[in-house]
Amino acid sequence: MTTVTSPLEGRAIGLAAVPDPVFSGAMVGPGTAIDPVREPSEAVSPVDGVIVSLHPHAFVVVDENGHGVLTHLGIDTVQLNGEGFELLVNKGDTVRRGQGIVRWNPAAVEAAGKSAICPIVALEATAEALSDLRDDGDVKAGDSLFLWK
Repeated sequence: MTTVTSPLEGRAIGLAAVPDPVFSGAMVGPGTAIDPVREPSEAVSPVDGVIVSLHPHAFVVVDENGHGVLTHLGIDTVQLNGEGFELLVNKGDTVRRGQGIVRWNPAAVEAAGKSAICPIVALEATAEALSDLRDDGDVKAGDSLFLWK
């Protein structure tokens, strides 16, 4: 069982509220989304594991159970070409839950015309594999978002 915790402080809103059909339709996988507080912050690792994919706007951490968790910082933020994002780790690094991965500013993302909403997705999972899914209410970084069995 993997507990996936929030990489950000903000409000849990659920994947259906994400303004991108790939995420809202759970095509990437099930999970939830965070509407982050609008201040510079660090997106932290949602699990203990290894960074297998790392971009300024998104990262994937795979835990010891082989569960890959995608954190996507904002929507269409790949178009910002890394502007306003600072990588704090390297691909291949082993990280601990709560460790800073990317420093960014959701307000700057919005100012650039993009959504700051952040999908947190269980890659290659079925919806049935997730339980205790948070899709509303305020969350702090480190609060449980869902359990993955």
